[in-house]
Amino acid sequence: MQPGLGSRCYRTGKRPPMDDAKYQAKIKTIDELKREIGPRPRDRSVVMCHGTFDVVHPGHVRHLMYAKGKADVLVASLTCDEHIEKANFRPFVPENLRALNLAALDMVDYVLIDPSPTPLRNLEEIQPDYFAKGYEYVAEGMPPATQEEKKVLDTFGGEFIFTPGDIVYSSSKIIETMPPDIASDKLYMLLDAEGLSFQDLRDALDGFDKLTVHVVGDTILDSYTQTTMIGGQTKTPTMSVRFEDQTTYVGGAGIVAKHLRAGGANVVFTTVLGDDPWCEFTKEDLAEDGVELRAIISKNRPTTNKNAIICGGYRLLKIDTLDNRPISHEILEEMCEGLRGTKSDAVVFSDFRHGIFNAMTIPTLIESIPDSAFRVADSQVASRWGNICDFQNFDLITPNEREARFSLGDQDSVIRPLALKLYREANCRNLILTLGERGLLAYRPRHQVDHDVRSFFVIDSFAGNVVDAVGSGDALLSYATLAHAAHGNEVVATVLGAMAGAVECEREGNVPVTPADIIEKINQVERRATFSSA
Repeated sequence: MQPGLGSRCYRTGKRPPMDDAKYQAKIKTIDELKREIGPRPRDRSVVMCHGTFDVVHPGHVRHLMYAKGKADVLVASLTCDEHIEKANFRPFVPENLRALNLAALDMVDYVLIDPSPTPLRNLEEIQPDYFAKGYEYVAEGMPPATQEEKKVLDTFGGEFIFTPGDIVYSSSKIIETMPPDIASDKLYMLLDAEGLSFQDLRDALDGFDKLTVHVVGDTILDSYTQTTMIGGQTKTPTMSVRFEDQTTYVGGAGIVAKHLRAGGANVVFTTVLGDDPWCEFTKEDLAEDGVELRAIISKNRPTTNKNAIICGGYRLLKIDTLDNRPISHEILEEMCEGLRGTKSDAVVFSDFRHGIFNAMTIPTLIESIPDSAFRVADSQVASRWGNICDFQNFDLITPNEREARFSLGDQDSVIRPLALKLYREANCRNLILTLGERGLLAYRPRHQVDHDVRSFFVIDSFAGNVVDAVGSGDALLSYATLAHAAHGNEVVATVLGAMAGAVECEREGNVPVTPADIIEKINQVERRATFSSA
Protein backbone atom coordinates (compact mmCIF):
# COMPACT_ATOMS: atom_id res chain seq x y z
CA MET A 1 0.00 0.00 0.00
CA GLN A 2 1.27 3.47 -0.84
CA PRO A 3 2.18 5.70 2.15
CA GLY A 4 -0.89 7.59 3.22
CA LEU A 5 -3.40 5.50 1.30
CA GLY A 6 -5.93 4.42 3.87
CA SER A 7 -4.27 6.37 6.68
CA ARG A 8 -6.33 9.03 8.44
CA CYS A 9 -3.31 10.83 9.92
CA TYR A 10 -1.25 11.25 6.76
CA ARG A 11 -1.62 14.47 4.80
CA THR A 12 0.38 16.27 2.20
CA GLY A 13 -0.28 19.01 -0.31
CA LYS A 14 -1.52 22.58 -0.09
CA ARG A 15 -4.41 23.80 1.96
CA PRO A 16 -6.59 26.66 0.75
CA PRO A 17 -5.23 30.10 1.60
CA MET A 18 -8.18 30.64 3.97
CA ASP A 19 -7.69 29.74 7.64
CA ASP A 20 -10.55 27.37 8.39
CA ALA A 21 -9.14 26.15 11.75
CA LYS A 22 -11.22 28.64 13.72
CA TYR A 23 -14.35 27.48 11.93
CA GLN A 24 -13.53 23.80 12.36
CA ALA A 25 -13.09 24.46 16.08
CA LYS A 26 -16.78 25.36 16.31
CA ILE A 27 -17.83 21.89 15.10
CA LYS A 28 -18.26 19.66 18.14
CA THR A 29 -19.34 16.18 19.12
CA ILE A 30 -22.19 15.92 21.61
CA ASP A 31 -19.78 15.21 24.50
CA GLU A 32 -17.49 18.11 23.55
CA LEU A 33 -20.46 20.46 23.33
CA LYS A 34 -21.80 19.42 26.74
CA ARG A 35 -18.43 20.21 28.29
CA GLU A 36 -18.36 23.62 26.56
CA ILE A 37 -21.81 24.82 27.64
CA GLY A 38 -22.05 22.99 30.97
CA PRO A 39 -25.17 21.57 32.65
CA ARG A 40 -28.33 23.46 33.59
CA PRO A 41 -28.73 25.89 35.26
CA ARG A 42 -26.17 27.89 33.27
CA ASP A 43 -24.79 31.39 33.56
CA ARG A 44 -25.21 31.80 29.79
CA SER A 45 -28.48 30.85 28.10
CA VAL A 46 -28.42 28.41 25.17
CA VAL A 47 -30.66 28.31 22.10
CA MET A 48 -30.58 25.41 19.63
CA CYS A 49 -31.64 25.32 15.96
CA HIS A 50 -31.92 22.15 13.93
CA GLY A 51 -32.27 21.49 10.22
CA THR A 52 -30.73 20.13 7.04
CA PHE A 53 -29.11 23.42 5.93
CA ASP A 54 -28.34 21.88 2.52
CA VAL A 55 -27.73 25.31 0.96
CA VAL A 56 -27.53 28.14 3.50
CA HIS A 57 -29.79 30.89 2.14
CA PRO A 58 -31.22 34.22 3.39
CA GLY A 59 -34.10 32.46 5.15
CA HIS A 60 -31.64 30.38 7.16
CA VAL A 61 -29.55 33.44 8.04
CA ARG A 62 -32.59 35.36 9.31
CA HIS A 63 -33.72 32.33 11.31
CA LEU A 64 -30.29 31.97 12.95
CA MET A 65 -29.99 35.71 13.62
CA TYR A 66 -33.40 35.76 15.30
CA ALA A 67 -32.49 32.75 17.45
CA LYS A 68 -29.14 34.27 18.47
CA GLY A 69 -30.95 37.37 19.62
CA LYS A 70 -32.85 35.31 22.20
CA ALA A 71 -29.87 33.71 24.01
CA ASP A 72 -26.16 34.02 24.72
CA VAL A 73 -25.07 30.83 22.90
CA LEU A 74 -26.41 29.54 19.57
CA VAL A 75 -26.00 25.84 18.75
CA ALA A 76 -26.80 24.89 15.13
CA SER A 77 -27.56 21.18 14.77
CA LEU A 78 -27.79 19.60 11.31
CA THR A 79 -29.11 16.25 10.13
CA CYS A 80 -26.36 13.89 8.98
CA ASP A 81 -26.31 12.66 5.38
CA GLU A 82 -27.43 9.16 6.31
CA HIS A 83 -30.87 10.28 7.46
CA ILE A 84 -31.77 12.71 4.65
CA GLU A 85 -34.29 10.99 2.41
CA LYS A 86 -36.86 13.69 1.71
CA ALA A 87 -35.81 14.29 -1.92
CA ASN A 88 -33.75 12.66 -4.65
CA PHE A 89 -30.00 13.38 -4.85
CA ARG A 90 -30.02 14.85 -1.34
CA PRO A 91 -28.18 16.16 0.43
CA PHE A 92 -26.56 18.21 -2.30
CA VAL A 93 -23.87 19.40 0.12
CA PRO A 94 -22.24 16.70 2.32
CA GLU A 95 -22.53 16.98 6.09
CA ASN A 96 -18.96 18.08 6.83
CA LEU A 97 -19.21 20.94 4.32
CA ARG A 98 -22.68 21.92 5.58
CA ALA A 99 -21.23 22.06 9.09
CA LEU A 100 -18.36 24.26 7.93
CA ASN A 101 -20.80 26.61 6.16
CA LEU A 102 -22.71 27.11 9.41
CA ALA A 103 -19.53 27.46 11.47
CA ALA A 104 -18.39 30.31 9.20
CA LEU A 105 -21.43 32.39 10.30
CA ASP A 106 -20.50 34.80 13.05
CA MET A 107 -23.76 34.40 14.97
CA VAL A 108 -23.28 30.59 15.29
CA ASP A 109 -21.24 29.58 18.34
CA TYR A 110 -21.24 25.79 17.93
CA VAL A 111 -22.20 23.31 15.22
CA LEU A 112 -23.29 19.73 15.80
CA ILE A 113 -23.73 16.98 13.18
CA ASP A 114 -26.62 14.90 14.51
CA PRO A 115 -26.11 11.13 13.92
CA SER A 116 -29.78 10.44 14.72
CA PRO A 117 -32.77 10.83 12.38
CA THR A 118 -34.45 13.34 14.77
CA PRO A 119 -33.06 15.94 17.21
CA LEU A 120 -34.76 14.30 20.22
CA ARG A 121 -31.62 12.72 21.69
CA ASN A 122 -29.62 15.93 21.29
CA LEU A 123 -32.37 17.88 23.02
CA GLU A 124 -32.24 15.41 25.91
CA GLU A 125 -28.44 15.61 26.14
CA ILE A 126 -27.90 19.36 25.59
CA GLN A 127 -31.05 20.57 27.39
CA PRO A 128 -31.07 24.01 25.72
CA ASP A 129 -33.03 26.84 27.27
CA TYR A 130 -34.72 27.43 23.92
CA PHE A 131 -35.35 25.40 20.76
CA ALA A 132 -35.89 27.65 17.74
CA LYS A 133 -38.06 26.52 14.82
CA GLY A 134 -39.60 28.17 11.79
CA TYR A 135 -43.06 29.69 11.99
CA GLU A 136 -44.39 27.10 9.55
CA TYR A 137 -44.25 24.49 12.33
CA VAL A 138 -47.10 26.19 14.22
CA ALA A 139 -48.88 28.14 11.49
CA GLU A 140 -51.45 25.38 10.95
CA GLY A 141 -51.17 23.43 14.19
CA MET A 142 -48.24 21.59 15.71
CA PRO A 143 -47.24 18.50 13.67
CA PRO A 144 -46.57 15.16 15.46
CA ALA A 145 -42.76 15.45 15.23
CA THR A 146 -42.85 18.89 16.84
CA GLN A 147 -45.16 17.55 19.57
CA GLU A 148 -42.52 14.89 20.36
CA GLU A 149 -39.91 17.63 20.63
CA LYS A 150 -42.18 19.56 23.02
CA LYS A 151 -42.47 16.51 25.27
CA VAL A 152 -38.68 16.37 25.57
CA LEU A 153 -38.43 20.13 26.25
CA ASP A 154 -41.07 19.85 28.96
CA THR A 155 -38.98 17.29 30.88
CA PHE A 156 -36.32 19.88 31.72
CA GLY A 157 -38.19 23.18 31.33
CA GLY A 158 -37.00 24.18 27.87
CA GLU A 159 -39.07 26.45 25.64
CA PHE A 160 -39.90 26.76 21.95
CA ILE A 161 -39.07 29.93 20.01
CA PHE A 162 -40.76 30.29 16.62
CA THR A 163 -39.12 32.51 14.02
CA PRO A 164 -41.45 35.10 12.40
CA GLY A 165 -42.69 33.63 9.15
CA ASP A 166 -42.58 36.59 6.79
CA ILE A 167 -39.81 35.08 4.60
CA VAL A 168 -39.48 31.46 3.50
CA TYR A 169 -36.82 30.17 1.14
CA SER A 170 -36.43 26.56 0.05
CA SER A 171 -33.01 24.92 -0.29
CA SER A 172 -34.56 22.37 -2.63
CA LYS A 173 -35.92 25.06 -4.95
CA ILE A 174 -32.52 26.76 -5.07
CA ILE A 175 -30.77 23.47 -5.81
CA GLU A 176 -33.26 22.39 -8.48
CA THR A 177 -33.27 25.79 -10.20
CA MET A 178 -29.52 26.38 -10.35
CA PRO A 179 -27.37 23.97 -8.34
CA PRO A 180 -24.07 25.58 -7.34
CA ASP A 181 -20.90 24.00 -8.71
CA ILE A 182 -19.13 22.78 -5.57
CA ALA A 183 -17.66 19.53 -6.90
CA SER A 184 -14.10 20.60 -6.08
CA ASP A 185 -15.05 21.79 -2.58
CA LYS A 186 -16.87 18.54 -1.83
CA LEU A 187 -13.89 16.51 -3.02
CA TYR A 188 -11.50 18.58 -0.91
CA MET A 189 -13.62 17.99 2.20
CA LEU A 190 -13.88 14.27 1.47
CA LEU A 191 -10.12 13.90 1.06
CA ASP A 192 -9.50 15.97 4.18
CA ALA A 193 -11.86 13.79 6.23
CA GLU A 194 -10.01 10.69 5.04
CA GLY A 195 -6.54 12.07 5.76
CA LEU A 196 -5.79 12.17 2.04
CA SER A 197 -4.56 14.78 -0.42
CA PHE A 198 -4.53 15.43 -4.15
CA GLN A 199 -0.95 14.17 -4.20
CA ASP A 200 -2.21 10.83 -2.86
CA LEU A 201 -4.42 10.60 -5.95
CA ARG A 202 -1.44 11.15 -8.23
CA ASP A 203 0.70 8.69 -6.28
CA ALA A 204 -2.01 6.04 -6.54
CA LEU A 205 -1.61 5.98 -10.33
CA ASP A 206 1.80 4.36 -9.84
CA GLY A 207 2.10 0.60 -9.62
CA PHE A 208 -0.57 -0.33 -12.14
CA ASP A 209 2.10 -1.87 -14.38
CA LYS A 210 2.63 -4.58 -11.76
CA LEU A 211 -0.98 -5.77 -12.10
CA THR A 212 -2.47 -8.47 -14.30
CA VAL A 213 -6.16 -8.04 -15.01
CA HIS A 214 -8.27 -10.70 -16.71
CA VAL A 215 -11.32 -9.33 -18.53
CA VAL A 216 -14.11 -11.71 -19.53
CA GLY A 217 -17.02 -10.41 -21.56
CA ASP A 218 -18.87 -9.60 -24.74
CA THR A 219 -16.99 -7.85 -27.53
CA ILE A 220 -19.03 -5.31 -29.47
CA LEU A 221 -17.86 -3.63 -32.68
CA ASP A 222 -19.46 -0.18 -32.82
CA SER A 223 -19.74 1.13 -36.38
CA TYR A 224 -20.76 4.63 -37.39
CA THR A 225 -21.86 4.96 -41.02
CA GLN A 226 -21.93 8.57 -42.19
CA THR A 227 -24.37 9.46 -44.96
CA THR A 228 -25.89 12.48 -46.69
CA MET A 229 -29.52 12.90 -47.64
CA ILE A 230 -30.43 12.40 -51.29
CA GLY A 231 -34.20 12.49 -51.03
CA GLY A 232 -37.23 10.31 -50.58
CA GLN A 233 -39.23 7.95 -52.74
CA THR A 234 -42.42 9.31 -54.27
CA LYS A 235 -44.51 6.16 -53.79
CA THR A 236 -43.25 4.93 -50.40
CA PRO A 237 -42.08 6.70 -47.18
CA THR A 238 -38.49 5.63 -47.82
CA MET A 239 -35.54 7.94 -47.26
CA SER A 240 -32.62 7.77 -49.64
CA VAL A 241 -29.11 8.50 -48.33
CA ARG A 242 -25.66 8.33 -49.90
CA PHE A 243 -22.84 6.47 -48.17
CA GLU A 244 -19.93 8.73 -47.19
CA ASP A 245 -17.75 6.92 -44.69
CA GLN A 246 -17.72 4.27 -41.96
CA THR A 247 -15.69 4.16 -38.74
CA THR A 248 -15.59 1.15 -36.42
CA TYR A 249 -14.36 0.94 -32.83
CA VAL A 250 -13.84 -2.03 -30.52
CA GLY A 251 -16.39 -1.60 -27.74
CA GLY A 252 -18.17 -3.59 -25.07
CA ALA A 253 -15.75 -5.59 -22.93
CA GLY A 254 -13.05 -4.83 -25.48
CA ILE A 255 -12.86 -1.13 -24.60
CA VAL A 256 -12.70 -2.04 -20.90
CA ALA A 257 -9.63 -4.14 -21.70
CA LYS A 258 -8.13 -1.21 -23.63
CA HIS A 259 -8.74 1.25 -20.77
CA LEU A 260 -7.06 -1.12 -18.33
CA ARG A 261 -4.11 -1.57 -20.66
CA ALA A 262 -3.83 2.21 -21.18
CA GLY A 263 -3.67 2.50 -17.39
CA GLY A 264 -0.54 0.35 -17.44
CA ALA A 265 -1.81 -3.09 -16.43
CA ASN A 266 -1.05 -6.34 -18.21
CA VAL A 267 -4.43 -7.32 -19.64
CA VAL A 268 -5.74 -10.72 -20.69
CA PHE A 269 -9.05 -10.56 -22.55
CA THR A 270 -11.24 -13.65 -22.98
CA THR A 271 -14.18 -13.28 -25.33
CA VAL A 272 -16.14 -15.04 -28.09
CA LEU A 273 -15.83 -13.91 -31.72
CA GLY A 274 -17.34 -15.16 -34.93
CA ASP A 275 -15.44 -16.65 -37.83
CA ASP A 276 -15.75 -13.48 -39.92
CA PRO A 277 -13.88 -10.32 -40.99
CA TRP A 278 -14.84 -8.49 -37.79
CA CYS A 279 -12.90 -11.11 -35.85
CA GLU A 280 -9.70 -10.18 -37.70
CA PHE A 281 -10.42 -6.49 -37.18
CA THR A 282 -10.74 -7.08 -33.42
CA LYS A 283 -7.52 -9.07 -33.22
CA GLU A 284 -5.51 -6.39 -35.01
CA ASP A 285 -7.03 -3.52 -33.01
CA LEU A 286 -6.38 -5.10 -29.60
CA ALA A 287 -2.90 -6.22 -30.59
CA GLU A 288 -1.99 -2.60 -31.43
CA ASP A 289 -2.94 -1.60 -27.88
CA GLY A 290 -1.02 -4.45 -26.26
CA VAL A 291 -4.00 -6.45 -25.01
CA GLU A 292 -3.47 -10.22 -24.86
CA LEU A 293 -6.56 -11.51 -26.67
CA ARG A 294 -7.76 -15.04 -25.98
CA ALA A 295 -10.56 -15.25 -28.48
CA ILE A 296 -12.73 -18.35 -28.71
CA ILE A 297 -13.85 -18.53 -32.33
CA SER A 298 -17.37 -19.80 -32.98
CA LYS A 299 -18.55 -20.79 -36.43
CA ASN A 300 -22.14 -20.69 -35.20
CA ARG A 301 -22.39 -17.07 -34.13
CA PRO A 302 -21.19 -13.76 -35.60
CA THR A 303 -18.95 -11.17 -33.98
CA THR A 304 -21.37 -8.66 -32.50
CA ASN A 305 -21.56 -5.51 -34.62
CA LYS A 306 -23.81 -2.51 -34.01
CA ASN A 307 -23.96 -0.15 -36.97
CA ALA A 308 -25.47 3.31 -36.50
CA ILE A 309 -26.58 5.01 -39.74
CA ILE A 310 -26.02 8.75 -39.29
CA CYS A 311 -27.23 11.55 -41.53
CA GLY A 312 -26.67 15.23 -40.81
CA GLY A 313 -25.72 14.45 -37.21
CA TYR A 314 -28.91 12.44 -36.59
CA ARG A 315 -29.09 8.68 -36.09
CA LEU A 316 -31.56 7.39 -38.63
CA LEU A 317 -31.25 3.71 -37.89
CA LYS A 318 -29.18 1.16 -36.01
CA ILE A 319 -28.48 -2.24 -37.55
CA ASP A 320 -27.31 -4.93 -35.11
CA THR A 321 -25.65 -8.16 -36.21
CA LEU A 322 -25.60 -10.45 -33.19
CA ASP A 323 -26.65 -13.71 -31.58
CA ASN A 324 -27.85 -13.44 -27.98
CA ARG A 325 -28.29 -17.18 -27.48
CA PRO A 326 -26.24 -18.72 -24.64
CA ILE A 327 -22.76 -19.93 -25.49
CA SER A 328 -22.23 -23.66 -25.82
CA HIS A 329 -21.06 -25.91 -22.99
CA GLU A 330 -17.76 -26.39 -24.80
CA ILE A 331 -17.10 -22.65 -25.01
CA LEU A 332 -18.04 -22.24 -21.35
CA GLU A 333 -15.58 -24.95 -20.32
CA GLU A 334 -12.81 -23.34 -22.33
CA MET A 335 -13.48 -19.96 -20.71
CA CYS A 336 -13.53 -21.43 -17.21
CA GLU A 337 -10.30 -23.30 -17.81
CA GLY A 338 -8.69 -20.02 -18.96
CA LEU A 339 -9.94 -18.25 -15.83
CA ARG A 340 -8.61 -20.91 -13.50
CA GLY A 341 -5.29 -21.10 -15.30
CA THR A 342 -4.50 -17.37 -15.36
CA LYS A 343 -2.88 -15.81 -12.31
CA SER A 344 -4.71 -12.48 -11.98
CA ASP A 345 -4.74 -9.61 -9.52
CA ALA A 346 -8.23 -8.71 -10.69
CA VAL A 347 -10.95 -10.31 -12.79
CA VAL A 348 -13.53 -8.13 -14.53
CA PHE A 349 -16.82 -9.58 -15.82
CA SER A 350 -18.12 -7.15 -18.45
CA ASP A 351 -21.66 -8.27 -19.23
CA PHE A 352 -23.68 -6.97 -22.19
CA ARG A 353 -25.88 -10.10 -22.28
CA HIS A 354 -24.81 -11.19 -25.74
CA GLY A 355 -24.42 -14.88 -24.92
CA ILE A 356 -21.54 -15.23 -22.45
CA PHE A 357 -23.40 -14.38 -19.24
CA ASN A 358 -26.74 -15.97 -18.35
CA ALA A 359 -28.38 -17.93 -15.54
CA MET A 360 -26.58 -21.13 -16.53
CA THR A 361 -23.07 -19.74 -17.07
CA ILE A 362 -22.68 -17.09 -14.36
CA PRO A 363 -22.35 -19.44 -11.34
CA THR A 364 -19.82 -21.62 -13.19
CA LEU A 365 -17.78 -18.64 -14.34
CA ILE A 366 -17.75 -17.17 -10.81
CA GLU A 367 -16.51 -20.46 -9.35
CA SER A 368 -13.58 -20.36 -11.79
CA ILE A 369 -12.22 -17.00 -10.56
CA PRO A 370 -8.91 -17.43 -8.69
CA ASP A 371 -9.44 -16.98 -4.94
CA SER A 372 -6.92 -14.15 -4.58
CA ALA A 373 -8.28 -12.02 -7.44
CA PHE A 374 -10.19 -8.76 -6.87
CA ARG A 375 -13.61 -9.47 -8.43
CA VAL A 376 -15.42 -6.80 -10.46
CA ALA A 377 -18.70 -6.94 -12.37
CA ASP A 378 -20.48 -4.51 -14.65
CA SER A 379 -23.77 -5.49 -16.24
CA GLN A 380 -24.90 -2.94 -18.84
CA VAL A 381 -28.15 -4.70 -19.58
CA ALA A 382 -31.04 -2.61 -18.28
CA SER A 383 -32.84 -2.93 -21.63
CA ARG A 384 -32.56 -6.74 -21.69
CA TRP A 385 -32.95 -9.65 -19.29
CA GLY A 386 -29.84 -9.19 -17.20
CA ASN A 387 -29.33 -8.26 -13.59
CA ILE A 388 -26.29 -6.91 -11.74
CA CYS A 389 -27.47 -8.82 -8.67
CA ASP A 390 -26.62 -12.05 -10.52
CA PHE A 391 -23.00 -11.27 -9.60
CA GLN A 392 -23.14 -12.03 -5.88
CA ASN A 393 -20.37 -11.31 -3.35
CA PHE A 394 -18.16 -9.34 -5.75
CA ASP A 395 -15.58 -6.85 -4.52
CA LEU A 396 -16.88 -4.08 -6.79
CA ILE A 397 -19.93 -3.49 -8.97
CA THR A 398 -20.53 -0.31 -11.00
CA PRO A 399 -24.13 -0.07 -12.26
CA ASN A 400 -25.88 3.12 -13.29
CA GLU A 401 -29.17 4.27 -11.79
CA ARG A 402 -31.30 2.70 -14.51
CA GLU A 403 -29.61 -0.68 -14.12
CA ALA A 404 -30.00 -0.48 -10.34
CA ARG A 405 -33.73 0.23 -10.61
CA PHE A 406 -34.12 -2.53 -13.20
CA SER A 407 -32.36 -5.10 -11.02
CA LEU A 408 -34.40 -4.23 -7.93
CA GLY A 409 -37.72 -3.57 -9.66
CA ASP A 410 -37.76 -0.20 -7.90
CA GLN A 411 -38.70 2.98 -9.74
CA ASP A 412 -39.74 4.98 -6.67
CA SER A 413 -36.95 5.06 -4.06
CA VAL A 414 -34.70 8.10 -3.87
CA ILE A 415 -31.06 7.51 -4.66
CA ARG A 416 -29.39 6.76 -1.35
CA PRO A 417 -31.94 4.19 -0.10
CA LEU A 418 -31.89 2.69 -3.60
CA ALA A 419 -28.11 2.35 -3.48
CA LEU A 420 -28.17 0.85 0.00
CA LYS A 421 -30.81 -1.66 -1.07
CA LEU A 422 -28.70 -2.71 -4.06
CA TYR A 423 -25.57 -2.88 -1.90
CA ARG A 424 -27.33 -5.34 0.40
CA GLU A 425 -29.07 -7.35 -2.34
CA ALA A 426 -25.85 -7.86 -4.31
CA ASN A 427 -23.80 -8.63 -1.17
CA CYS A 428 -20.97 -6.67 -2.73
CA ARG A 429 -17.98 -5.25 -0.91
CA ASN A 430 -17.96 -1.94 -2.79
CA LEU A 431 -20.66 -0.29 -4.88
CA ILE A 432 -20.22 2.65 -7.24
CA LEU A 433 -23.63 3.78 -8.45
CA THR A 434 -23.10 6.13 -11.39
CA LEU A 435 -25.58 8.99 -11.79
CA GLY A 436 -24.60 10.63 -15.07
CA GLU A 437 -24.15 14.40 -14.81
CA ARG A 438 -24.86 14.18 -11.06
CA GLY A 439 -21.72 12.16 -10.41
CA LEU A 440 -21.83 8.99 -8.31
CA LEU A 441 -22.68 7.53 -4.94
CA ALA A 442 -20.39 4.91 -3.40
CA TYR A 443 -20.90 2.40 -0.60
CA ARG A 444 -18.02 0.65 1.17
CA PRO A 445 -17.74 -1.81 4.07
CA ARG A 446 -18.69 -0.07 7.31
CA HIS A 447 -16.55 -2.34 9.49
CA GLN A 448 -13.40 -1.32 7.65
CA VAL A 449 -13.64 2.40 8.36
CA ASP A 450 -13.33 4.43 11.53
CA HIS A 451 -16.49 4.93 13.55
CA ASP A 452 -16.78 8.60 12.55
CA VAL A 453 -16.51 7.95 8.81
CA ARG A 454 -19.67 7.12 6.91
CA SER A 455 -20.00 3.94 4.88
CA PHE A 456 -21.18 5.95 1.85
CA PHE A 457 -19.99 9.09 0.10
CA VAL A 458 -20.95 11.18 -2.92
CA ILE A 459 -18.67 12.53 -5.64
CA ASP A 460 -19.94 15.09 -8.14
CA SER A 461 -19.06 14.90 -11.82
CA PHE A 462 -15.77 16.53 -12.80
CA ALA A 463 -16.66 16.69 -16.50
CA GLY A 464 -16.37 20.16 -18.00
CA ASN A 465 -17.46 20.39 -21.62
CA VAL A 466 -19.27 17.09 -22.22
CA VAL A 467 -18.70 16.02 -25.83
CA ASP A 468 -19.66 12.33 -25.72
CA ALA A 469 -20.74 10.57 -22.52
CA VAL A 470 -20.65 7.11 -24.12
CA GLY A 471 -17.92 5.04 -22.52
CA SER A 472 -17.48 7.08 -19.35
CA GLY A 473 -18.68 4.13 -17.26
CA ASP A 474 -16.08 1.86 -18.87
CA ALA A 475 -13.29 4.29 -17.99
CA LEU A 476 -14.59 4.67 -14.44
CA LEU A 477 -14.76 0.90 -13.91
CA SER A 478 -11.25 0.41 -15.28
CA TYR A 479 -9.43 2.93 -13.11
CA ALA A 480 -11.46 2.11 -9.99
CA THR A 481 -10.47 -1.54 -10.52
CA LEU A 482 -6.79 -0.73 -10.95
CA ALA A 483 -6.64 1.49 -7.86
CA HIS A 484 -8.53 -1.02 -5.73
CA ALA A 485 -6.28 -3.87 -6.82
CA ALA A 486 -3.07 -1.87 -6.40
CA HIS A 487 -3.74 0.06 -3.19
CA GLY A 488 -7.04 -0.97 -1.62
CA ASN A 489 -8.30 2.48 -0.63
CA GLU A 490 -11.99 2.80 -1.51
CA VAL A 491 -12.09 6.61 -1.67
CA VAL A 492 -8.94 6.92 -3.79
CA ALA A 493 -10.19 4.22 -6.19
CA THR A 494 -13.59 5.86 -6.55
CA VAL A 495 -12.17 9.35 -7.11
CA LEU A 496 -9.74 8.10 -9.76
CA GLY A 497 -12.62 6.29 -11.44
CA ALA A 498 -14.67 9.48 -11.42
CA MET A 499 -11.75 11.43 -12.88
CA ALA A 500 -11.33 8.85 -15.67
CA GLY A 501 -15.05 8.97 -16.45
CA ALA A 502 -14.91 12.78 -16.65
CA VAL A 503 -11.96 12.68 -19.07
CA GLU A 504 -13.83 10.22 -21.30
CA CYS A 505 -16.89 12.51 -21.40
CA GLU A 506 -14.81 15.38 -22.73
CA ARG A 507 -13.62 13.65 -25.91
CA GLU A 508 -15.23 12.25 -29.03
CA GLY A 509 -15.49 8.47 -29.19
CA ASN A 510 -14.63 5.81 -26.65
CA VAL A 511 -10.87 6.41 -26.54
CA PRO A 512 -8.72 4.77 -23.81
CA VAL A 513 -7.83 7.09 -20.92
CA THR A 514 -4.20 7.31 -19.78
CA PRO A 515 -2.77 8.19 -16.34
CA ALA A 516 -1.44 11.44 -17.86
CA ASP A 517 -5.01 12.39 -18.78
CA ILE A 518 -6.12 11.79 -15.18
CA ILE A 519 -3.22 13.75 -13.69
CA GLU A 520 -4.21 16.72 -15.84
CA LYS A 521 -7.78 16.43 -14.54
CA ILE A 522 -6.57 16.13 -10.94
CA ASN A 523 -4.50 19.29 -11.40
CA GLN A 524 -7.52 21.18 -12.75
CA VAL A 525 -9.71 20.16 -9.82
CA GLU A 526 -6.99 20.88 -7.27
CA ARG A 527 -6.51 24.42 -8.62
CA ARG A 528 -10.22 25.10 -8.16
CA ALA A 529 -10.32 23.51 -4.70
CA THR A 530 -7.26 25.35 -3.37
CA PHE A 531 -7.87 28.66 -5.17
CA SER A 532 -4.53 28.31 -6.92
CA SER A 533 -3.57 29.75 -10.30
CA ALA A 534 -0.47 27.56 -10.56
